[in-house]
Amino acid sequence: MSVNVLYKTQAKATGGRDGHAATLDGALDVKLTTPKELGGGGGAGNNPEQLFAAGYAACFIGAMKFVASQGGPKVPADASVTSTVGIGPRSEGGFGLDIALAISLPGVARADAEALVAKAHQVCPYSNATRGNVDVRLNVV
Repeated sequence: MSVNVLYKTQAKATGGRDGHAATLDGALDVKLTTPKELGGGGGAGNNPEQLFAAGYAACFIGAMKFVASQGGPKVPADASVTSTVGIGPRSEGGFGLDIALAISLPGVARADAEALVAKAHQVCPYSNATRGNVDVRLNVV
């Protein structure tokens, strides 16, 4: 499958989970730290799972807005997505992710919200990237 790329960004990481990451344009610059749960010291800084969770949550709202622009129910201004991303060893070896999205669409009827979320899950690039690799649980709250 080909992609008609409309936007690109580049980021460079050094030092792995206890290092540094930044976009080459300087818009994002973060210190990386390994959580204690993964054997690190924790402390100030971020980790790849936090960055992924934030990106997925924001992108999913964008996907819902896109679906709404195509005739779906309007996405309220106070809509939110809470993305929970876990990491751990896989039974098949290596490491894997565990992802859940809690979607809040205040004022949207539950059936309409669930239909909007299902359609957004089909167009969201993060959902498309994880499909077939990670079971993403969707929950309208």
